[in-house]
Amino acid sequence: MNQPPLTWMGIVRLGLVQMALGSVVVLTTSTLNRVMVVELALPALLPGALVALHYLVQVMRPRLGHGSDVGGRRTPWIIGGMAVLAAGGVAAACATALMATHFAAGLALALLAFCMVGIGVGAAGTSLLVLLAKRVVPERRAPAATIVWLMMIGGFILTATAAGHLLDPFSWTRLIAVTAGVSALAFVLALLAVRNVEGSAQAATGATTPAAAPVSFGTALRQTWADPQARRFTIFVFVSMLAYSAQDLILEPFAGTVYGMTPGETTRLSGVQHGGVLAGMLLVAAVAGSARGAWFGSLKVWTVAGCIASGIALAGLAMGGLIGPAWPLKPTVFALGLFNGAFSIAAIGSMMSLAGAGQASREGVRMGLWGAAQAIAFGLGGLAGTAASDLARALIGSPGTAYAAVFFAEGLLFLCAAALALRIAPVTRAPARNVPPATTASALVAS
Repeated sequence: MNQPPLTWMGIVRLGLVQMALGSVVVLTTSTLNRVMVVELALPALLPGALVALHYLVQVMRPRLGHGSDVGGRRTPWIIGGMAVLAAGGVAAACATALMATHFAAGLALALLAFCMVGIGVGAAGTSLLVLLAKRVVPERRAPAATIVWLMMIGGFILTATAAGHLLDPFSWTRLIAVTAGVSALAFVLALLAVRNVEGSAQAATGATTPAAAPVSFGTALRQTWADPQARRFTIFVFVSMLAYSAQDLILEPFAGTVYGMTPGETTRLSGVQHGGVLAGMLLVAAVAGSARGAWFGSLKVWTVAGCIASGIALAGLAMGGLIGPAWPLKPTVFALGLFNGAFSIAAIGSMMSLAGAGQASREGVRMGLWGAAQAIAFGLGGLAGTAASDLARALIGSPGTAYAAVFFAEGLLFLCAAALALRIAPVTRAPARNVPPATTASALVAS
């Protein structure tokens, strides 16, 4: 039998999982990063490499998604992923403390810990998105994506604020205790959030047999990659997320170098950008959820338009590099955030729609493939953006012109992403007689 669509409360419940996930991740990628650089006086390259490692191991997402496809249930993979993530977060804190006295041993433990964090995020995050894709009706997908992502951001903020207070006065014991407390609470929260959300195994799969055909992961991956829609969307996700993440690490240095802003001013500028992202997410959630059927309610339209507009906003930043302080920087940065938020939520909604398309019971592999593309893009984006800016400054000499060249290049990436999004055709509901009960609900798609 088919499970009923998720209510708004059900969507919020699954958003609690994303909040829990974000709570552990923010400690490992932000707090421990700061401790390594400041308290341990280690090169910033080390925590940067560890964060990149947690992205790198997420290439396993398709394999993790395949595991949930074969079993037909997503909640065991969400719970298992959260357990690995929580253990990895605690191990990362222990490794950081160990580095203070036994650097080699601490580094070895940190490598293991950040691998665990990446695997945990991949397992829990992939299965969570598949569960949302299968259980959320089309008109609620953009609002659902917004709710889940805002709750993750809420987890970032709540954890960073609470941990910031609890870590003072700082000690290694306190660092481990706070990380362990946050990780334990996050795991319990996720456990309660997914309780009975799928019901019994038979209710989840619609049958007593496994949901997926008994094929190997390699076969399932080849079949998924052979699907033109899945392949195009994978490339789109990689290109758009590369453009999205490449400007993150150079925006504040650009504002400081070209506009002479202080660290406090550039931090507030980053807040302006994040405010724009939030506004863009809410805009698409409201319009796409209430204007179903109209062109401005189409997720594909918002995805393409958001990419094009993001490219134009980056061109505006490039003009700021060429013109200097006379260019209105804050409105340009807000516009960049607005269009980034709009395209990202629309893309996530489209991802949820496309997950159930194609061959039956391959939702986990498809979602995992797209998640892996995003993780690789994020891992490369910061590195590519900073490396490109350093190279441009070395070759050009003028900082403003060098940053302008990089922003123009990133804008072109967004235009390429828009062209790729245009080639992703709308998917229509498959006839019920050809679709197994487990995938009928997930075949509802938004263009």
